[in-house]
Amino acid sequence: MKEIKLNGLDLSTYVETLANGLEAIYIPLKDKKNYFVSYATRYGSETTTFTPVGSDKEIKVPDGIAHFLEHKMFEQEDGVDPFSYYSESGTGANASTSFDNTQYIFYGTKNFEDNLRFLLKYVNEPYYTDENVEKEKGIIAEELKMYEDIPDWKCETKLREALYHIHPRRVDIGGTVDEIMKITKEDLYTCYENFYSPNNMFLLMVGNFDLDSASKIVHEMLDNIENKGKPIVRKICEPNEVYIKNQVIKLDIKVPKIGIGLKIPIENLSEYDDLMLDLYFEMLSTLCFGPSSEFREKVRNKKILNSFYSEWEAIDGFRTLLIFASTNNPDELINEIIGEFKNISIDEDAFSRMKKVWIANEVKMADYVDSIEANIYDDILNYKRIIPNKLDLIRSLNISDMNNILKKIDFSNLAIIKFVGDK
Repeated sequence: MKEIKLNGLDLSTYVETLANGLEAIYIPLKDKKNYFVSYATRYGSETTTFTPVGSDKEIKVPDGIAHFLEHKMFEQEDGVDPFSYYSESGTGANASTSFDNTQYIFYGTKNFEDNLRFLLKYVNEPYYTDENVEKEKGIIAEELKMYEDIPDWKCETKLREALYHIHPRRVDIGGTVDEIMKITKEDLYTCYENFYSPNNMFLLMVGNFDLDSASKIVHEMLDNIENKGKPIVRKICEPNEVYIKNQVIKLDIKVPKIGIGLKIPIENLSEYDDLMLDLYFEMLSTLCFGPSSEFREKVRNKKILNSFYSEWEAIDGFRTLLIFASTNNPDELINEIIGEFKNISIDEDAFSRMKKVWIANEVKMADYVDSIEANIYDDILNYKRIIPNKLDLIRSLNISDMNNILKKIDFSNLAIIKFVGDK
């Protein structure tokens, strides 16, 4: 087991890799009352075309199958429901599927060791039958129909459809009703066997627990699980340009919404590794569109903004900034955002101030178990390692590199959607 100290945060992580390839990360915090545990696979909805281990034939599984599989993990052969098991001890539990990962979590203040054993047991004991798969189709179909009535969900889906030509991120995580109706128990077992292999998974524990006891349980429960190998996942060659530049979509809404996506190929930014590039991109969007930015102040004063949020997402070869807002003046707000991109300029003093704020926030978040877990989880997922010197890396950000990156971005490579009422 290797200890990795997080510089400037007074935290130590302990990392061990089992013989079968599973990585276990422990962050014991005796001064906390609670804990948070996540058991994850690097498998999400965007992986639907792959060559299974031991085969030379590529297959395509139905869209939405990763999310479907996550649902079915909560149905055990012995009839014990994980949610009921955890609730009996006042422990919270959940699971989530994203585009590139699936995680199973529990969190609480007591019964850590029993809860850990149960998590490692049920995630490693899939139970699919023709009957329970057919039953689940109806449940998920209703869930998907419910989401179709949520305007924000539609906005996100339609913006990704406009951004990407062929990348499977165009498809919602849950898939479509037509696609999930094709799923069989054989499909589920194929995906489970290929992507729930120990060398494609990691276990993260943060909070009040005993390190030696936790490690003993991990070895006891996981050492004998076979590393099945890794399937060959098809590489997607996504074009650089956005798929649809401008679009108007009618929705059942009273206040218009806008969605704007900036698609950035990173092939000409190879002098920066993924982590540094993401730090600069996060700094860019915060300075340009953050709550204290000049842009926000300007559109608030003009009273053309009701709500606003933005996020970055990564696919191979690209970083994409997604912007969503609601406004009674969509055309004016769109023009303001385009103008911000056209005349983008980073003030050095604002840049320095934002670094200090960012560092202060990172230090503050280290006081909370769930925040520590979320930060470490993202680093392991995105960069495949613990980042011990993240505060130092933030301090190292400089205006010169920021301006160099800005010069290499085509700020006109935008997908713009206006969502208006259908009446």
